[in-house]
Amino acid sequence: MKLFLGSALVEEADATVSPFDRGFTLGDGLFETLRIKAGKVLRVEVHLARLATGSDVLGMPLPAIDLAVALAQTAAANGLSEGVLRLTLTRGTGPRGVLPPAEPKPTLVITAAQLSPPLPAARLVIAQGTRRNDRSPLAQVKSLNYLDGILARQEAARRGADDAILLNTRDNVAETSIANLFALIDGVLVTPPLSEGVLPGVMRAEVIAAGAQERPLTVDDLASADEILLTSALGIRSVATLEGRPLPSIAAAERLRSLIEGA
Repeated sequence: MKLFLGSALVEEADATVSPFDRGFTLGDGLFETLRIKAGKVLRVEVHLARLATGSDVLGMPLPAIDLAVALAQTAAANGLSEGVLRLTLTRGTGPRGVLPPAEPKPTLVITAAQLSPPLPAARLVIAQGTRRNDRSPLAQVKSLNYLDGILARQEAARRGADDAILLNTRDNVAETSIANLFALIDGVLVTPPLSEGVLPGVMRAEVIAAGAQERPLTVDDLASADEILLTSALGIRSVATLEGRPLPSIAAAERLRSLIEGA
């Protein structure tokens, strides 16, 4: 595999990142996951806009290169028609301690992979061991610090599920460990607003533009949902069960896939 490191494509075997990089030592950085379809990197402008917003939140400069070109070069160099790119941006190296260096030199890495086969409908549980911090500015950025998501996903695996829904500090629904969540309730497709500690997902925005509504959701709301679906940059996934309760409808997910997925 060839990857983009710094300002150029390199072979995987030749790629090195300093052990003193703050992305490694402190999780001080951001990432974006982008889908490649028919050789084209999808929704590049929206992903890069979110990356820029995240860099402003962290007070971290963006690299002085054309990131859209770097993404396209990485996809082309790996000959991917259907695939996934991950752009990782850290603050770079720095002295010991939490305070960032006065003049950081960011580290940029873009990796590529084949797109995995479509996943079956998900079995969900509600995470009991961790919460989404709706009061943190980090809820709005794709931070490298993913430990709450990892804890929730481990809990889901222990409970025989595929993913876990994270509640926020007010016991409202936020999202799963890796995806935004939509629920069909009384014929209306709804999703929690960003104020609930929700990541502003790229596919989430597409589904809202297609007619979904934003409002706070409770666990009781989900218990009455006719359908639940998950969205990420890689697609739309139906939900088969929530805490063991079957959710047989997949009509909304199928409609949205045909309407916007991969557009």
